[in-house]
Amino acid sequence: MKFSNCLYFFLGFTLMAACKTNSQKTEPLQNESMQLRSDRVEKTEDEWKSSLSEMEYYVIREKGTERSFTGEYWDHKEEGTYTCRACDLPLFSSTTKYKSGTGWPSYYQPLEDDRIKEDTDYDLGYPRTEVMCARCDGHLGHVFKDGPKPTGLRYCINSVSLSFVKD
Repeated sequence: MKFSNCLYFFLGFTLMAACKTNSQKTEPLQNESMQLRSDRVEKTEDEWKSSLSEMEYYVIREKGTERSFTGEYWDHKEEGTYTCRACDLPLFSSTTKYKSGTGWPSYYQPLEDDRIKEDTDYDLGYPRTEVMCARCDGHLGHVFKDGPKPTGLRYCINSVSLSFVKD
């Protein structure tokens, strides 16, 4: 067998094994996500406009951004849970919040992975990973790979996209 044929065989086998491993890992998340899909919050744009303030609508529905160091939670230190302002889904724990120096609330992980949806946006001319609420598709902010251990992630979230429930 030629070297190139061996290489193609090895790469194909490796790819199949990776796909099988990934499908096994995501199966429980798909079942958990089914619950979120059944609890979906869907409204017309007029309904969103009447239930959100002008700034909330701009950030959550139009994917805007509040100015840094101006939001309610960027320097918030109470213990509790941060929820989606639009639909009240619990998203982040205060135990995973940290001071990133960016002027927006930052967390190194969500309460559960299935609470957050991700998409790639190119609004600034380069790819960024947008994060949205999995229940209502509300824009929360972005996630970056420059956060602290244990995840190395920084969920940089607009305060206006969040509400807070004190422990």
